[in-house]
Amino acid sequence: MPAYTPPLRDMQFVLHEVLKVSDEFKALPKHADIDADTINAVLEEGGKFAAEVTFPLNISGDTEGCVLDKSTHEVKTPTGFKAAYEKFVEGGWAALSCDPEYGGQGLPFVVNQCFYEMMNSANQAWTMYPGLSHGAYEALHAHGTDEQKRLYLPKLTSGEWTGTMCLTEPHCGTDLGLLRTKAEPQADGTYKITGNKIFISAGEHDMTSNIVHLVLARLPDAPQGSKGISLFVVPKFKVNADGSVGERNPIYCGGLEHKMGIHGNATAQIVIDGAVGTMVGQPNKGLAAMFVMMNAARLGVGNQSLGLTEVAYQNALAYAKDRIQMRSLTGTKAKDKPADPIIVHPDVRKMLLTARAYAEGGRAMACFCAVLLDKELNHPDEKVRKDSAELVALLTPIVKAFITDNAWTATTACQQVFGGHGYIKEWGMEQYVRDARINMIYEGTNTIQSLDLLGRKILGNNGASLKKFGKLVAQLVEAEGVNEKMAEFINPLAYLGDQMTKFTTEIGFKGFQNPDEVGAAAVDYLRVAGHLVFAYFFARMASVALKEIAAGNTDPFYQAKLQTARFYFAKLFPETASLMRTARAGSKVLMDTEAVFA
Repeated sequence: MPAYTPPLRDMQFVLHEVLKVSDEFKALPKHADIDADTINAVLEEGGKFAAEVTFPLNISGDTEGCVLDKSTHEVKTPTGFKAAYEKFVEGGWAALSCDPEYGGQGLPFVVNQCFYEMMNSANQAWTMYPGLSHGAYEALHAHGTDEQKRLYLPKLTSGEWTGTMCLTEPHCGTDLGLLRTKAEPQADGTYKITGNKIFISAGEHDMTSNIVHLVLARLPDAPQGSKGISLFVVPKFKVNADGSVGERNPIYCGGLEHKMGIHGNATAQIVIDGAVGTMVGQPNKGLAAMFVMMNAARLGVGNQSLGLTEVAYQNALAYAKDRIQMRSLTGTKAKDKPADPIIVHPDVRKMLLTARAYAEGGRAMACFCAVLLDKELNHPDEKVRKDSAELVALLTPIVKAFITDNAWTATTACQQVFGGHGYIKEWGMEQYVRDARINMIYEGTNTIQSLDLLGRKILGNNGASLKKFGKLVAQLVEAEGVNEKMAEFINPLAYLGDQMTKFTTEIGFKGFQNPDEVGAAAVDYLRVAGHLVFAYFFARMASVALKEIAAGNTDPFYQAKLQTARFYFAKLFPETASLMRTARAGSKVLMDTEAVFA
């Protein structure tokens, strides 16, 4: 059976020693009183909840799955899920970073980020039920009417109700301009919604008394394409004026998908048969409102994979220390045993270090983005808010795609550490691999994220956003460039930082002449950008560790941090050279292939 220990020490290192979040919060009136002790106490209790309440349900939930009663359209979640959710609500965990005006605790987003990392390590399928509610909450908080906020936000904040996002239809996934769901205006100002949605995570379940669906649909006179999409809030049960649950709305589960992973989460086919809803935001402007939820979800999916990377690493490490096979190539290490633990073998260490590096790099980037969100929403200086928003927009597709790609590599490597046992269900590793695979697909496939990064976020503003991040890199290089002990971290970072401008300009120029060039280079480009970000944070983390060691701190944590950073720069970062070469290879060998596909 697998085990899980919340990585509180590493979270504290990232938050307090690298990002110095308490200092950042002093500039935010809303969070000025939040100190390290408060954050640590919340995360310690959150880690206990993850490890003790939801983690024990992970394998059993995967085995049991969700069951649909086709006669009532009700879904039963796996045994223990509902009881765990009740404890979640009782503990106030749903309200952690929500607005106090609606019953929230008002804590910074970065605290919620770390809490949900632990929840995703413990049980991704379970965590998706409350996790999706945050996106619905954010969309309504940003674009809802006063009446919608009054009716829905307190219940979403408390966790009494959950939320979903209903985008995908059988004939359209990412291309939302093709959607056909209709919204007909009614005399009372409401709308009757009719259509079919698929792949709706947490779309039906027995854990709450109501589910708040956010649904994309078209008005009768809507323009074609994505410019004719509106957003509607369509509850499972209609909501009375006093906030109580009313009669059943005809929006229901017509089927459950039979999936490769995340079996404990109900991925529903949703039938909408004249259900009553109200519009969120302006007519035909639904994508703007939904993107609030979609961007929150994309950051959340990166967090899901970060959680899986961490828990897979922990279990593979424990197994490698215990499992004995063969002798070390450099001589016997465990003289009292018939063979040495497999952790003595170089390639086993490579697999373990790959997972560890991807977890630590991902944690630093994800926490950094969460702090940027806190600053975007709460900083008194408009320029800081604008710059933070621009950096979050740049980094969101990298968080989603780079961390989820890395998690697939990491969980597969960790499964490999177990050898044949990694293929056996009781050890838990094959579930982490299966669960990790979806994260590369949903909330916009990773290719879509790559196109978004290169085409929209970088070339779309002539590299202005990339230059903003480049300034952070340049500042670190300037500050640490004369430190000989930092050379092994700073030199490759500085080199890639210089290369990125030329690389981006070259791809952009080719793309201007032939747009397929952007499509051919985008996936490789995103991985290069991801490594630039990871290298920046590994250099920052190494700098902190070196200073602690120089000051006489003998905590082995800092030596381990340096060793992981050295491994990252030696074994993972060099991928950037081959990626830039394949990106520059162009689109011709991809597109001039009619004979191949004839």
